[in-house]
Amino acid sequence: MKIVFDCRYTRTDRHDGISRYTAGLVTELGKAHPLTMLISDHRQLALLPDLPWQLVSAPTSVREPLVALQVNRLNPDVVFSPMQTMGSWGRQYRLLLTVHDLIYYRNRTPPREFSGAIRLLWRLYHLSWWPQRMLLNRADAVVTVSETTESLIAEHRLTRRPVVVVPNAADNPKGPVSPRSGPETGRLVYMGSFMPYKNVDTLVRAMTDLPDHELHLLSRVPDTERVRLAALAPQARLVFHNGVTDEEYAAVLNSATALVTASLDEGFGIPLVEAMSLGIPVVVSDIAIFREIGGDAGVYFDPTSPAALVDAVSALAAPKAWADRSARSILAAGRFTWQASADKLLALLAAQPSPSGGRRKTQ
Repeated sequence: MKIVFDCRYTRTDRHDGISRYTAGLVTELGKAHPLTMLISDHRQLALLPDLPWQLVSAPTSVREPLVALQVNRLNPDVVFSPMQTMGSWGRQYRLLLTVHDLIYYRNRTPPREFSGAIRLLWRLYHLSWWPQRMLLNRADAVVTVSETTESLIAEHRLTRRPVVVVPNAADNPKGPVSPRSGPETGRLVYMGSFMPYKNVDTLVRAMTDLPDHELHLLSRVPDTERVRLAALAPQARLVFHNGVTDEEYAAVLNSATALVTASLDEGFGIPLVEAMSLGIPVVVSDIAIFREIGGDAGVYFDPTSPAALVDAVSALAAPKAWADRSARSILAAGRFTWQASADKLLALLAAQPSPSGGRRKTQ
């Protein structure tokens, strides 16, 4: 079986969610089976494993609808893409596409880093369900990262193709850790963007009534947003890191009381797994996806209520409460590993039937 893995969504500086999903999966899949990576920028190789690769056009190129004509030259049996927008016209191979979430149908503000043209197309794409249905039904199977998103795909009847969950995971270079008796500091850590649906305002407002804690906001933040958030609660102890390396992130997180998020919508929740794998409790929105990821390890609160977050954080100060959540967190994080996800993906790839009578065009 000749596998081609679409790695063109890998970042060139440091990973975002889809980039990390790509790198984590392709690294473990490459250990189990030969494959070729598709890239669109040589700089992507710095964040990818040492595997065979082929340069093709970028996913944002006007050539994307016909990218299959470039991929056909590699004679793959099956191609996996960690996104759902990979072009498929004229393909001569089996194709698996990925849906991470349906967030932007409910929260249509596109990510700021995209160009104006891409942001416009993004908004138009999410105005109705039919573009998504058209893309997914042109694949042979669909992958998603959580049971929560799988159920939403079914609810909205987004595809006639089989849907399989291949979960996200987290990088943990330290390996297994032991449960811990208590936190090293009063830090509360937020790792995520400042998009409106992330609901960072609730975190900031809650800090007014958590004087023994600092809120560390790790991601890059526009100056205007930083000023706005600081003005919401002038007496709150806020630390804006404006971006951190993986090493800095691990150091801050490893000494924290908890990872916190008041997000209203997510497709997975990699920061939860990252925190839990270190034995750090997670205090998170009471939404379906976080219940799926956190299980009985998570401390859940109403994301519309700063007071509920205050109560949830304060509950960790009860005797043995923090240590109990730490032990549960390590067990919960163990359910999500790149190796397990790669094994599941390989089984799905192998199950795709080869075209009978040699290669033929599939639509």
